[in-house]
Amino acid sequence: MITSKERKLASQKLLNMANQMYDDIIRKKRPIIKFPVRSLSNARFDDEKGTFTLMGKEKERTFNVNQAKIFAQTIKMMEFSKSLLDTNDFSTLREAYYVSKNWGEARFDDQQPSNGVIEDLEAASDFLREDLGFMPEEDGASVVGPLKVIDKTQDGQEIIIDCTKLGSGAYNIPNEVTNLTLETTAEFVLAIETAGMFARLSAEGFWKKHNCILVSLKGVPSRATRRFVKRLAEEKKLPILVFTDGDPYGYLNIYRTLKVGSGKAVHLADKLAVPEARLIGVTPQDIVDYELPTHPLKDHDIKRLKDGLKNDDFVKSFSDWQQALTMMANSKVRAEQQSLAKYGLKYVVEEYLPAKIEDQKTWLP
Repeated sequence: MITSKERKLASQKLLNMANQMYDDIIRKKRPIIKFPVRSLSNARFDDEKGTFTLMGKEKERTFNVNQAKIFAQTIKMMEFSKSLLDTNDFSTLREAYYVSKNWGEARFDDQQPSNGVIEDLEAASDFLREDLGFMPEEDGASVVGPLKVIDKTQDGQEIIIDCTKLGSGAYNIPNEVTNLTLETTAEFVLAIETAGMFARLSAEGFWKKHNCILVSLKGVPSRATRRFVKRLAEEKKLPILVFTDGDPYGYLNIYRTLKVGSGKAVHLADKLAVPEARLIGVTPQDIVDYELPTHPLKDHDIKRLKDGLKNDDFVKSFSDWQQALTMMANSKVRAEQQSLAKYGLKYVVEEYLPAKIEDQKTWLP
């Protein structure tokens, strides 16, 4: 959970927002809440920071006929958030939706709008929703390797999880990682798209042979996973190497989200993105060099590639990515991580990954 100091800061921010609206009402002005527009159309890639940054477009929510219900829902959610912070409690996103059933005409009829209002508060307050007392249902991904995680039980007792001594299992990143203490002797982190490839590398002891931490991203990484990996990069100064399928989804959804952020959460890029990340495979060039079995690109894959090349400021900022995506668009094929099994089940462990890790010229930025 977040610290008492952070809770006080978040609670005070909500109070300041409420006081500003109160002052507007006293001055006979319509109360307004402003939010940054959360989309890639309001973002640009910042070379210096290595992440997306907002361009300044805002939207307003005010108390009028058209916005009366959503405005009331926003105020009620602010009140609920402050009560959570002031009582040292938390709510899952699902619980918050059901709590709203007591709000009369301001209740939510579906969870998605409820989640949206929480995201609005996150954007308006410049605090993560976790810092506002809201926890997602999903936790983070699996981790194995030379890493000790120091956590505390509910009664404050310190416990140490040694990620080298979990048998055939792995450590599961909790949905709140702020108060964890991390100790490691690893040389780098290898973040892996699929659970199947993570299982292969873990079973073969890849982390022992190469003194690294393995992280299973489980597709597009959760916020907890991104914050956990970000801490390893920033606090432990570890290189972050990413191993995805060779397809548009792996590149422009999974990898880009981890590295520079997503359109939906562009306002949180500084808190969630891991600009140190580098993609080591499967690249379009790997598909050719290793003569991998492929699948034809589907229509949505081609559309994603074209959109990335035309509209994604991250892609447009790197000639290497422009060349790679153009190469894939021209070839019209994709390849999975598991296609390396063409050369044997141990090939990815003994040949492909060691070679890729050593040859930085084959990485994508």
